[in-house]
Amino acid sequence: MIANIPSAILLGVDGSPVSVEVHASNGVPGFSIVGLPDAAVRESRDRVRAALLTSGFKWSSKRVTVNLAPSAVRKAGAALDLPIAMGMLIASEQIDSEAVTGCAFFGELGLDGSLRYFPGVIPLVDVVSTPKVVVPAVCVDEASVVPTKEVYGATSIRQVVDALKGGGGWALAGSSSTPGQKHEDFPDLADVRGQPVGRRAVEVAAAGGHHLLLIGPPGSGKTMLATRLPGLLPPLTFDESLSVARIRSASALSQDGAYLPSRPPFRAPHHSATAISIVGGGSSWLHPGEISLAHRGVLFMDELGEFDRTVLDSLREPLEEGVVRISRVRVSAVLPARFLLVAATNPCPCGEGMTPGSCRCTPRMRERYLARLSGPLLDRFDLSISLAKPLVDDLLCMSRGESTERVASRVAAARELAHKRGVSCNAVIPSWALDDLAPMSPDALALIERRLRSGVLSARGMDRIRRVALTIADLAQDGTLIGAEHVAEALQLRAARSIVRTGER
Repeated sequence: MIANIPSAILLGVDGSPVSVEVHASNGVPGFSIVGLPDAAVRESRDRVRAALLTSGFKWSSKRVTVNLAPSAVRKAGAALDLPIAMGMLIASEQIDSEAVTGCAFFGELGLDGSLRYFPGVIPLVDVVSTPKVVVPAVCVDEASVVPTKEVYGATSIRQVVDALKGGGGWALAGSSSTPGQKHEDFPDLADVRGQPVGRRAVEVAAAGGHHLLLIGPPGSGKTMLATRLPGLLPPLTFDESLSVARIRSASALSQDGAYLPSRPPFRAPHHSATAISIVGGGSSWLHPGEISLAHRGVLFMDELGEFDRTVLDSLREPLEEGVVRISRVRVSAVLPARFLLVAATNPCPCGEGMTPGSCRCTPRMRERYLARLSGPLLDRFDLSISLAKPLVDDLLCMSRGESTERVASRVAAARELAHKRGVSCNAVIPSWALDDLAPMSPDALALIERRLRSGVLSARGMDRIRRVALTIADLAQDGTLIGAEHVAEALQLRAARSIVRTGER
């Protein structure tokens, strides 16, 4: 007898449908799995056998072959345990095949027959064509984020079989219309004392989605500014929240109950992170990296000069395109990576390179420290500012600066103007549309021409200056015509790149 159970596997952050075919025939008793299974899938034979026996079912004495179609795609993960077990029960005629019509199954089995959590609940449930899905009870709320599916849960395979036969009930999702929605509170920008240029750069970065580089000695407030930037960003729309939820689900981060986040994500990897952990990848299972986990949010890279140069250069294409294309011999995936990069670095190894007479580093040490930041990477930062240590009077002043709430209102107004132009933020305006969406006054055009002829600006740099200037105009509600004052401020907010390029103090 043959059983056919719909299921799916995870490829990057997307699901790929899999048909689990189980055939039982006369012959020497045995159990084999074909269709390019990885080690975890091959080991499901022992998990399924123990789970069925401990749950009171019979193990077939026939020759059983499990085919995972399509056979050309490598299958990974333990989520295929439950569909294999259901196929075994149908092939051995312990349950009727009509009972599973229109259902897809997902779940890892314990040796006692219990059903356990598996990564990628949302993309797997979303990709199958059946109207009903059966998942472990711990995954029901997460799977219910997908609005087009009827989700049923169970704590064990015995409960699944009893419910299919009409002798038991399912574990259903909660009554909330937005299951597992998470609200995050970010630190207040009013906590930052002094640093008017830094506060302005953070506001412009949030309003236009511009990548920001902060250069300064320890204690100058780089990390404080960076961690307060996510609080300035508008809340996620439903589509954005769902895309973030898919990535978190594929990375098994949804176990914390944050199934549908309402605020942009914030990721801050350590400088010892490898290229695969930042960009994503792997062998059989293509894991999302930090830049995908920061999709629609902020990626903060502190101590940028301490990251390996290979890691930093691997960011160049994602920063430009908003996606990561990962290719392996048998599998490939496109991972979303539309994030706002905020980086912080010291001007030299000792950190005092911007304080005259205090730096202990030799020219060779400074050159080696800054050599990891390549020119093409630096060119992708729209904003680059230098920060000095705050003044004593600013630190002791009892008055607080503008709050996150007040600045966020200006950011939201600027983002609304970008939406009217048909883009999510000014940073993603295509170059060919700048002449129509960001026209410049004659004085502004002359200012940019002088910088181009002097070699200070590249062609990419000119486009980025125009986008930043447009954001500055939006924050001031000055209309769409970019003036010389907007371009001048945009150039000033980019001036610190010379410190990194030349190692000047």
